[in-house]
Amino acid sequence: MENAPTSEGKDPSVFLSEIIGAPVIVKLNSGVVYKGELQSVDGYMNIALEKTEEYVNGKLRRNYGDAFLSD
Repeated sequence: MENAPTSEGKDPSVFLSEIIGAPVIVKLNSGVVYKGELQSVDGYMNIALEKTEEYVNGKLRRNYGDAFLSD
């Protein structure tokens, strides 16, 4: 992955906009993990995912077509 985008020295929103469409893992402070394809991110770091899986305590809990994660 020599040409993979990195977050080194970049604004997080710029980095995230560069990886739209890529598979990502988002871990919330609660420990819940979401895995899916990044579709969008806004200036408030709200995240939209497609083909999303929700994991609780390491176990698959639900599948979502689309998910919107907001703080």
